Amino acid sequence: MEVIESHKNTTTIFPMRKIVYYVATSIDGFISGPNGDISTFVGEGSGLTKYQADLKEYDTVIMGKNTYEFGYQFGLKPGQRAYQHMTHYIFSNQLMLENPDPKVHVYPVELEKILEIKNGSGTDIYLCGGGEFAGWLLDNDLVDVLKVKLNPIVLGEGTRLFGHSQKRLKLELLDSEQFENGLQIITYSIIKPGK
Repeated sequence: MEVIESHKNTTTIFPMRKIVYYVATSIDGFISGPNGDISTFVGEGSGLTKYQADLKEYDTVIMGKNTYEFGYQFGLKPGQRAYQHMTHYIFSNQLMLENPDPKVHVYPVELEKILEIKNGSGTDIYLCGGGEFAGWLLDNDLVDVLKVKLNPIVLGEGTRLFGHSQKRLKLELLDSEQFENGLQIITYSIIKPGK
């Protein structure tokens, strides 16, 4: 599906932007342990350098309330951008921010706004998380690419990759890279229903 913008004598065609869920996970599918604990995830090395470089390719990030507020533990102030070069869209029915940065927007969790962002111009969209929001997007067939930083750990409990979603998926492997400390970055295209 493409979006067409018409101007006086020109027509610009934008391919629909993809939502890329780029996230660290344990072998058993948790993006954090209990109480948001990420202390056992690989925290250094060339895999993390690759991840940070990859983030520079995105101009837009979407996330849920819990993911945005998780940044407060690391010095983020309410209303600030977590990623300085990206426009932020935080989806929450409860979050209120006073005097946010002009590039930080809060919207209720609704399909129309997500589709509006996907239909806009710009890079693919970085889905920062978290599990419940990602699961809601998945249930609505809005996640296009799953890019997993697979950590060599088993957590047993915590926040699941797609929250409480029970959607069944078929994935197409696009790329797999191995780094020191046992970290892998694996990229999948999500095969949508009917394809």
